[in-house]
Amino acid sequence: MKVVVLGGAGDMGSEAIRDLVHNPEIKQLTVGDLDTEKAEKLVSSLDDRRLRAARVDAASHQDLVRVMKGHDVAAGALGPFYLFEKPIVRAAIDAGVDYVSICDDHDAAEAALEFDEEASKKGRRILTGLGWTPGITNMFARKGYDELEDVEAINVYWAGSSGDSEGLAVILHTIHIFTGAVISYQNYEFVEVKAGSGKEVVEFPAPLGQVATFHLGHPEPVTLPRYLKGVREVTLKGGLAENYLNSVAKILVGLGLSSTEARKQRLGKLMKTLLPIFPTDKKRTLSGARVDVTGMKEGQKVKVTYATAERMKRLTGIPLSIGVAMMGRGQIERRGVFGPEAEGAVNPDQFLKELALRRIKVERDESIL
Repeated sequence: MKVVVLGGAGDMGSEAIRDLVHNPEIKQLTVGDLDTEKAEKLVSSLDDRRLRAARVDAASHQDLVRVMKGHDVAAGALGPFYLFEKPIVRAAIDAGVDYVSICDDHDAAEAALEFDEEASKKGRRILTGLGWTPGITNMFARKGYDELEDVEAINVYWAGSSGDSEGLAVILHTIHIFTGAVISYQNYEFVEVKAGSGKEVVEFPAPLGQVATFHLGHPEPVTLPRYLKGVREVTLKGGLAENYLNSVAKILVGLGLSSTEARKQRLGKLMKTLLPIFPTDKKRTLSGARVDVTGMKEGQKVKVTYATAERMKRLTGIPLSIGVAMMGRGQIERRGVFGPEAEGAVNPDQFLKELALRRIKVERDESIL
């Protein structure tokens, strides 16, 4: 198969590239990036004849179509996704290429889903949100949902550290998801809640431990209720291990410094410069995901919890690589635009097996309520 990774020279995309080079099914692997110098450096460092670098400007529809054409699968690691997911999905359909992304913005996921009917009619497979969160979290949710009956609630949590990533896109994403109203699913309805509200301290696998989390803008509450029928509640809460940075983010948003895209860009660049001087907990420089699924099992109400903690780039880039391989093999049969938990999309057992092969440890717990 021939694969192009958009944003392939970035933190998350390069991790997907490093995983994909171990796949003998890949015949050509293109690192698509605006920063050609960085892309060529990655290609040179890996020293694999199947690799090549290509310049791509995500702001140009023609450029996206040009770079994607001729490939079997395009992988999307080019953020921030609130700017780029919709145009990339449009370009993938026009280029006649299947697409898998790590899209992590709720509004971007909603925009991508608008292409479902068109993509289905054209036989395209567009999988949005197969990274860390969403992605691993969706697979945890699907797994728990399939294990239980009459599932009542799916509560998704994530925790990250400011020392676990370097890219500007991650910073812009964090600013974006702390801004304004975000989507949640409560009492069988999609509702808007204030970003940064609903503080809840959650226990993640060691060494992360307890982290304060908040309602934030992520795709899980957008997609999970669509495909996992009968669930009353789907919530998403996340937060930074350095809790003072959650407060800083809320203060900056409250001051209106993220009210326009231009302001987000200026604030993001400033934070990228300043973050290295902010104190971090060196023992907790990891990211984590936890999903609690509540439902019935053998006549009892139970809660099944799946959780993991690892480096952010591994939690994000490796699922993208797994999804690309599954798409290229035809193991993802569904047509249209969809989340990874949809019927005919990603098999959760196979996905978790692939994570284990890459030494990403998943913890499971079950308790009677």
